Amino acid sequence: MTEYTTVSIPKELADRVDETIEGTSFQSTSDLVRFLLRSIVIQHQQADQLTEAEFEEITEQLKGLGYLE
Repeated sequence: MTEYTTVSIPKELADRVDETIEGTSFQSTSDLVRFLLRSIVIQHQQADQLTEAEFEEITEQLKGLGYLE
C-alpha cells in the first residue's frame, strides 16, 4: 500500500490551480502536483543531475504556476 504525506499550499494558489486544471485530465491539485514532481524527478534522474539552466527553467515554470514566489 502506498503511503502519502500532506503538502500545504496557500488557498489562493489552490484556487488558481483549480482554475488552471479545468478542462484538463487532472482531477485535482494533488494530481497536478504529483505530475509536476514526477516530471522533475524523472528529468533529474535521466540527466543524473540538473544543469543550472534546467533548474532555472523549472523554477520559472513553478513560479508561473504560483508554487514559488
